[in-house]
Amino acid sequence: MLVTVANHAVLIAVSLMFLLPILFIVLTALMTDQQAMTTHLIPRPWMWSNFKAVFKQIDLLRYTWNTFLYAGLCTVGVVVSCVTVAYAFARIHWRGRNLVFLLVLSTLMLPQQITTVPLFVVWARDLPTWISWVTSHVGLGAVHMQFVGTLKPLIIPAFFSDAFSIFLLRQFFMTIPDELCDAVRVDGGGHWQILRQVVIPLSKPAIMAIALFQFIYSWNDFYGPLVYLGQNPQAQTLSLALSNFRGMHHVQWNLTMAATMVFMIPVVIIFFLAQRVFIEGITLTGVKG
Repeated sequence: MLVTVANHAVLIAVSLMFLLPILFIVLTALMTDQQAMTTHLIPRPWMWSNFKAVFKQIDLLRYTWNTFLYAGLCTVGVVVSCVTVAYAFARIHWRGRNLVFLLVLSTLMLPQQITTVPLFVVWARDLPTWISWVTSHVGLGAVHMQFVGTLKPLIIPAFFSDAFSIFLLRQFFMTIPDELCDAVRVDGGGHWQILRQVVIPLSKPAIMAIALFQFIYSWNDFYGPLVYLGQNPQAQTLSLALSNFRGMHHVQWNLTMAATMVFMIPVVIIFFLAQRVFIEGITLTGVKG
């Protein structure tokens, strides 16, 4: 027993560095307002009513639904768009493929803040005007769609691929043997048949990995909702709601920690349910193609 602990001492120490803050959040969430500001670590009494108070003070169910809608649709968009783009980079030979792939990877070096202003202008003015012009010329009449203040500017870009997800999927697709794809071609199948019958079934770990990556990123995203949803409290996500809740109850750390726990629980559950596939996907996407 002691030998096992000694052999894994570094891993145990690193694990405690991550677990202790979570334990502190859980214990503080179950304390009274007075006890949360003291040095006591064990709640006395255990205030389970703090979670009830959080649900009463903010519309947590609405914010949770908005966050699930944002994270879920973004995950679907990234998976659908990135699978096809990654297949084109990995399995289809066309002139300039490597150059275009380098250009796609170069977008990873652009901070999100650089594109915020032009994108906000597009969503606030140019895109609704363009849609209205198209609909009026096809006989549908002028249609004015509201984008800023809704989840649309956050969800729609996810359906136009993500450079990081494309890179991971491409690396995985390149490890699939060419003989399997050639067998489909011999039977008269094209690229869509290869993608549907061979590539996607063999790439489920990698696809699950990027789906989990995107879901966690969208769930925790604060900057995007702050830019586009700040004007509409009804469309805000949990990250914004938690920030506003902390502003209203910055002295009541027990309620703040209780709200933080509610924010973390869905992601923790999803991660543990998909842990095996997630780790397998990360391991396999590191194989050189």
